[in-house]
Amino acid sequence: MNPKGDVRGLTGDHRWRSDRIGSALRGENPAVLRRLEAGFAVIGDTQFLPGYSVLLVDDPGIQRLTDLPRARRRAFLEGMDRLGEAVELACRSADVAFRRVNLEILGNADPYLHAHVWPRYEWEPAELAHRPVWLYPPRCWSDAEHALGPQHEVLRGTIGTELDHLAASASGGAL
Repeated sequence: MNPKGDVRGLTGDHRWRSDRIGSALRGENPAVLRRLEAGFAVIGDTQFLPGYSVLLVDDPGIQRLTDLPRARRRAFLEGMDRLGEAVELACRSADVAFRRVNLEILGNADPYLHAHVWPRYEWEPAELAHRPVWLYPPRCWSDAEHALGPQHEVLRGTIGTELDHLAASASGGAL
């Protein structure tokens, strides 16, 4: 894992993608931004909405939020809130057209608990701006132009820094 927010490893060997949580636990998932109490904050593979991030639970056997004991459930939701706030702060400072953040726990495609953090922008196409991101065309999810890469390094670093600041303020300390 590269806590400095380096995308090296994202564009080469993709074996980590078949075991995102296991590779994060082993420190081999290059998408990891930070380790949180009940999971991993990671930057999304696609960036058609710059700043898209995901909170992965830290146990691949956990499929639903209700699979977690209550204290871990609260920790996961706190992590989702913290990642959402970090994405909001980073995206607001990077793009004046930032509008809001959408948070989602869906669980329809991947078998493990995860939460999506979607920044939303004023520049989005009118027919999609107020609709779920899942209605974006398939090319947005797969085209190389939207893939996470070196052009996202600054935003990725800012999200990580904001996560650090939020963690420090939550603990009452400073980094």
